[in-house]
Amino acid sequence: MVSAFLKLEGNTVRNRLWNFLIIHSEYDYSMKDIAKFSDVSYTALKEIWKEIIGRKIVTYTRNVGKAKMYKLNRENPQVEKFINYYWSVVDSEADKLIKKKVLVPAV
Repeated sequence: MVSAFLKLEGNTVRNRLWNFLIIHSEYDYSMKDIAKFSDVSYTALKEIWKEIIGRKIVTYTRNVGKAKMYKLNRENPQVEKFINYYWSVVDSEADKLIKKKVLVPAV
């Protein structure tokens, strides 16, 4: 099932990454798990990972065995602004669905 954010903003690799990282921002994940859970190929993730690290969108948290763990960098002001945008898009879509259900009687 595609999230409201992905429906409205496009089901792209970057948006799928944002979608996953924002929803699961309390936890850290390996690159392999980020790719798997965001439904992005590992190869596609590797292609943009340097940019994600360079822009400080994610931050390294620890090692688990050989895997490096990362989580969304909530201390980055740009990330916080994008999180606010993300939730405003989701809230707007939820409001539309609620109004539609209220205005259109169930059959």
